[in-house]
Amino acid sequence: MTDKELRRLSRAELLEMLLVQVEENEKLKLQIEEMQTQLDNRQIMIDKAGSIAEAAMQLNGVFQAAEAAAAQYLENIQRLSGEGGGQHEEKQDSGDADCLSIEGRTETGEI
Repeated sequence: MTDKELRRLSRAELLEMLLVQVEENEKLKLQIEEMQTQLDNRQIMIDKAGSIAEAAMQLNGVFQAAEAAAAQYLENIQRLSGEGGGQHEEKQDSGDADCLSIEGRTETGEI
């Protein structure tokens, strides 16, 4: 509406227009509040999802560290078994050679 048209209106008509505008303004304020509440709820959900994702990543890191520690433990066990087995075989071979040497000396009469 132009200024001329507004000046031609009576007070009652102007008050009625003002009341309509106030009612519309109130409705829009309520709508803004509802939308703000929905936005806050979504933000909370997003924050929770972010914290859940962070927790999952941290747990994943813990599991990876545990898996690496277990693999290292198994490697050490295998390495130690391999080294121990080799030492045992060397001692066995050395003991067998000593026995043969003693047998040979007893047969020849050295002992």
